[in-house]
Amino acid sequence: MPTTHYAQSGINAFVFAKRRPRSPETTPVPQAAQHGRPNVSDSRLNVPLSQQGFPEPAELFANLGTAPLVEHAVRNGEGLLAAEGPFVVATGKHTGRSAKDKFIVKDAETENTVWWGKTNVAMTPEHFAALKADFLKALAEKDRLYVADLFGGSQPEHRVNVRVINELAWHNLFIRTLLVRPSESELATFAPEYTIIDLPSFRADPERHGSRSETVIAVNFTEKLILIGGTAYAGEMKKSVFGILNYLLPVKGVMPMHCSANIGQDGKTAVFFGLSGTGKTTLSADASRTLIGDDEHGWSDTAVFNFEGGCYAKMIRLSAEAEPEIFATTKRFGTVLENVVIDPDTRLLDLDDNSLAENSRGSYPIDFIPNASEENLGPVPANLIFLTADAYGVLPPIARLTPDQAMYHFLSGYTARVAGTEIGVTEPEATFSTCFGAPFMPRHPSVYGNLLKERIAKGGVKCWLVNTGWSGGKATMEGIKRMPIKATRALLNAALDGSLNDAQFSKDPNFGFEVPVAVPGVDSKLLDPRASWADAEEYDRTAQTLVRQFIDNFAQFADHVDESVRQAAPVSATEAA
Repeated sequence: MPTTHYAQSGINAFVFAKRRPRSPETTPVPQAAQHGRPNVSDSRLNVPLSQQGFPEPAELFANLGTAPLVEHAVRNGEGLLAAEGPFVVATGKHTGRSAKDKFIVKDAETENTVWWGKTNVAMTPEHFAALKADFLKALAEKDRLYVADLFGGSQPEHRVNVRVINELAWHNLFIRTLLVRPSESELATFAPEYTIIDLPSFRADPERHGSRSETVIAVNFTEKLILIGGTAYAGEMKKSVFGILNYLLPVKGVMPMHCSANIGQDGKTAVFFGLSGTGKTTLSADASRTLIGDDEHGWSDTAVFNFEGGCYAKMIRLSAEAEPEIFATTKRFGTVLENVVIDPDTRLLDLDDNSLAENSRGSYPIDFIPNASEENLGPVPANLIFLTADAYGVLPPIARLTPDQAMYHFLSGYTARVAGTEIGVTEPEATFSTCFGAPFMPRHPSVYGNLLKERIAKGGVKCWLVNTGWSGGKATMEGIKRMPIKATRALLNAALDGSLNDAQFSKDPNFGFEVPVAVPGVDSKLLDPRASWADAEEYDRTAQTLVRQFIDNFAQFADHVDESVRQAAPVSATEAA
């Protein structure tokens, strides 16, 4: 199917080709169009850019709504309007986060508060000063900018005021969709606490700026400024706000979480932790439950509250049958689709085509989900679910965890990538991302782990491990399929409505958690991973491999947790014998 080029110049000037779109990182941002309106910064911004020390362009469009931003994006040649309403863009070579290009400024504020290492990489204040100077110079050269004043966090006493400055209209629409939108009265008194400047056209200089490449995401907690350059992937902005809240909230005793959350008809909240691709968005968008949010939340003394005002779902191979609520958003004006293939003539979408990216994404306001919470928050959790996509086929579809086991698996943050995506890779690859979100956690994992354990104990929260991955063998084995979503939903429903607590459980010989023996409507063979394999001995060998990976990974946390948590570690069945 043909895909689009970005406009080279002018308004509504699209060039179509049957090859991948040119990256917006290498395509000049079109010059400002004549919109027939004056600079609007004074009338739409309570705190002008100049008051922050930032240059103001000839045209500054502040706090525009969805329709005007889509209109601007079309005029600027930033993408295409699809037949049924969404705005479709391609992000070029960056179709996901550039984790290795993210830095935190190491200074008096962060030296002893940030967990420095592979995830949180330091940038010197001197390098950041040079980067900031060049960013402001680049801003001064722009004829047009877009600004949005937004909240990170829905609970007023725990939210942060964030200003986002963009050179692309669709980026501004994205972040306005993903964060919490202030009312007109709140905008009238809005004062930014943190500012994000996002310039995809900017090129970092590793020698001058201390970056790794021409792409850079630099976070300065002292100056409360985040600079993003050299990438058009919009998710960098969203995750930067998540990082801010992950840094600020633990000091207040609030637990920040990389999770989705929803509320049952009984009024009880469930929280779903999980890495990308494990089912957070899919499983939380349940028509029988009220959605709080799909990705980022805080757990205060009184509520689970969404950090965001929108959702950011994977689009690849999305179907109306499996995910009807999310699929419906692909036919709505106001949805932004990234790296989804579109026919330039008919403007019809092909959600199954991964030629632009496997990580195709859709952003949409949370109220596009019919059963979303109007308040964007709910009661404190009654159930915690840790989602993992186990490509080894070792873990059961559901297991009940003790509080110590819950902390162990929270700090482990396990999932597995399917082999075969790279030449020569023939086995699944374990991925451990502490707290199910290591790239976004500035502080030491024990800070978040201890907060979680305290809140589990305080609220008597039930904890579950749910495997949305493969069953009956490794994902690489012929004929092995992913866990049926109907079975996953049935098991989750039983856990959340309390009926699963009455089931008979057996102890998993490798991981020590409790696994139900029988659940109505679910094949009992599915509940016993070893029995579902054709070769039980091969299962044992694979389980031993996974157990060793868990133990090796957890060694980094052993000195920061109680002995009871260390005792929650798995032990391979053969070693135990």
